[in-house]
Amino acid sequence: MTKRMVIALLALVGVFVALYLTLYKLGYVGQLSCSVGSCEQVNASRWSRLMGAPVAAWGVGFYIATFAIAAGGAQPQLAESRRISTLLVAQSGFGILFSGYLTWIEFARIHAFCLWCLTSACIVTLIFIMSVLDYRSQSAA
Repeated sequence: MTKRMVIALLALVGVFVALYLTLYKLGYVGQLSCSVGSCEQVNASRWSRLMGAPVAAWGVGFYIATFAIAAGGAQPQLAESRRISTLLVAQSGFGILFSGYLTWIEFARIHAFCLWCLTSACIVTLIFIMSVLDYRSQSAA
């Protein structure tokens, strides 16, 4: 399995996590399944919306875009494309910075954490690591 396919798989998992949180925020899921932490407190905070939309919905968009780039870049005609590698590093770099900011908000401002949000942060971190590895392998080729 190529690094880009791993990135696509991780992004797909991220879509489901972010979609679950979005559906909760929009009222389609009655209660979050959160065995550790304070998911509902975090998702009810003033920081749970960005430009009028749930932050998790922005996450869905991020993960779908990442999936499309990685899956498209895994196609034979783009498998050696350094531009795809650069785009994945830039995309996931932004994602890891934004996710880090949100995690800081959880701990420093809300004083609570959401297990689902931390899971998303881990997924973004793994995507970033795989993107950097993909970029480095494209540079070495």
